[in-house]
Amino acid sequence: MNLSKSADDRILEAASVIKRGGLVAFPTETYYGLGVDPFNEDALQRLFLIKKRPAVKPVLVLISSREQLALLASSVPDVAHYLMDDFWPGPLTMVLPARPELSSILTGNTSTVGMRQSPHPVARALLQACKIPLTATSANKSGDDPAVSAEEVDEIFGHEVDLILDGGNTPGKSGSTLIGFAEGRIRPIREGRIHFQDILDSIYPPEK
Repeated sequence: MNLSKSADDRILEAASVIKRGGLVAFPTETYYGLGVDPFNEDALQRLFLIKKRPAVKPVLVLISSREQLALLASSVPDVAHYLMDDFWPGPLTMVLPARPELSSILTGNTSTVGMRQSPHPVARALLQACKIPLTATSANKSGDDPAVSAEEVDEIFGHEVDLILDGGNTPGKSGSTLIGFAEGRIRPIREGRIHFQDILDSIYPPEK
């Protein structure tokens, strides 16, 4: 997808909103997400408030490149890098040890942070314009179905969201797959668009 000039302008407007501490809804390869600056405590508090999200639930983050891993994770196991080669950009969220200075709102007091790279062109363009990672928690009130279109985001949140980037309908049905790591091995957390077995097979190929 090539963004038109008007779409480019909209992306820049959205990036400006986020840099000012605002909240933007944008499409990803799964659902529409809600993006704020993950290093802005006030923006995170507002995100949780409008979603009515329990404080114990962490928020996943999108990054534009692997170079941004170091902004969020205190360490990255070797096996995670192999999975990035196979599944990023794509709907695989990896939960890694968080840098100690990250907000407990973002991590849900878990001392971990989940992140992925999105292949969606609008999400990627927004991340590049912002030059920082972005939250991408699903656009919904906690417990409700996530929005799959800009129209649904507007119906759910209205003026609670500062700007909605309309990238058409998203696939929906299931979110990203979540995995963690323990002692260098994969720990399944939530199966989504990618099957756990496909992830395991990429690291531990079945014997023929």
